[in-house]
Amino acid sequence: MTEWLKIRLAEAGDAPSIVEFNQAMAHETEGKELAPEVLAAGVAALLGDARYGFYLIAEADAEVVGCLMITYEWSDWRDGLFWWIQSVYVRPEHRGRGVYRSLYADVKRRAAETGGVRGFRLYVEKQKHARTKDLSVF
Repeated sequence: MTEWLKIRLAEAGDAPSIVEFNQAMAHETEGKELAPEVLAAGVAALLGDARYGFYLIAEADAEVVGCLMITYEWSDWRDGLFWWIQSVYVRPEHRGRGVYRSLYADVKRRAAETGGVRGFRLYVEKQKHARTKDLSVF
């Protein structure tokens, strides 16, 4: 993990940063403007109910510089959960410095501690060609 970063679970007070990041990501990747009130309600819903998933926050010098969201999918084939990595965003000035790598390392650590997680999936939107990647299977 990168020494200058702190990775932690998101809290209710992180909602404005998460909303800001999701707005920026939608604009950068798809040229979309998201309805702020719908996005804020969606972020608050996940932050308020761990059954849906969780957000991880990357901080540098007490500034939120990145985040990602984990949601859950049950696999009857594997008798366990897959964790979907979604809503990944890193502030442009912090890209290429290991922020995502540190967030992903924390996801792996949490999955191992949780147990029953069979793997991770990442939805990638690149130049309007969407695809899903299986990142690892335990």
